[in-house]
Amino acid sequence: MAARLTAVPGVRAVALGGSRARGTHRPDSDWDLGLYYRGTPDVAALTALATEVQGSPVEVAGPGGWGPWVDGGAWLRVDGVPVDWILRDLDRVEAVWAGCREGRFEVGVQPGHPLGFWSPAYPGEVALGRVIADPQRELTVLQEQVRDYPEALRTALVDAAWEAEFSVEAARKSAPGGDTLHVALCLSRAFGILAQSLHAHHRTWCLNEKGASAAAAALPDTPARYTERIGEALRGLDPAAVERAAELVRDVRSALGPGGGEG
Repeated sequence: MAARLTAVPGVRAVALGGSRARGTHRPDSDWDLGLYYRGTPDVAALTALATEVQGSPVEVAGPGGWGPWVDGGAWLRVDGVPVDWILRDLDRVEAVWAGCREGRFEVGVQPGHPLGFWSPAYPGEVALGRVIADPQRELTVLQEQVRDYPEALRTALVDAAWEAEFSVEAARKSAPGGDTLHVALCLSRAFGILAQSLHAHHRTWCLNEKGASAAAAALPDTPARYTERIGEALRGLDPAAVERAAELVRDVRSALGPGGGEG
């Protein structure tokens, strides 16, 4: 399939991503294929290929069809196996990587990412993926580069931890009035930021919110009962829960070292 995909005009490389690339998959896990393209991929040719391999009509979303960051793609079932095609603009991935090397990142609004899409996920996907078709070695060369986590990005993401405390302060103002939606959003945002900062502190790529807390808990020096304390705060959503969240934020910032993400 990967070889046929790279024959589609515009598609330059295909990589296996997700849990199957990292070896953390379950038997029922999807197969995630990143389709790295330049310019405009031939969506009609992709649709024809998807329909052929699935054996029934498939809708392929072109660039931007799934939002500004996840881009587009298709959900297929091939011989009963779920296979996801996910478009990635290789020029944009390279531009984001250039920014990461200088300590620059973005957090964009994206469907499916309730805490936002953190742009370092682009090079992170390349670093943690498995290149399976790359005729011009463009993705392979990029993968060799992104395996070295940029120190400037590490500093920037660790420094971002200040916003976790800011978010808890916002929750503290709403909790006495029982505004559980606002409290939940503020605390969730704070915990999402902590996960990004903890991963960066250890020069480890964090791709999205899914599984991020459990992964952060497994990192060295993460405060004890990290995920349990997050769960307790999010179940409470009252003034006492906000204070528990504030304590966890303080503990994480202390674990991050001098400065602890000062803003």
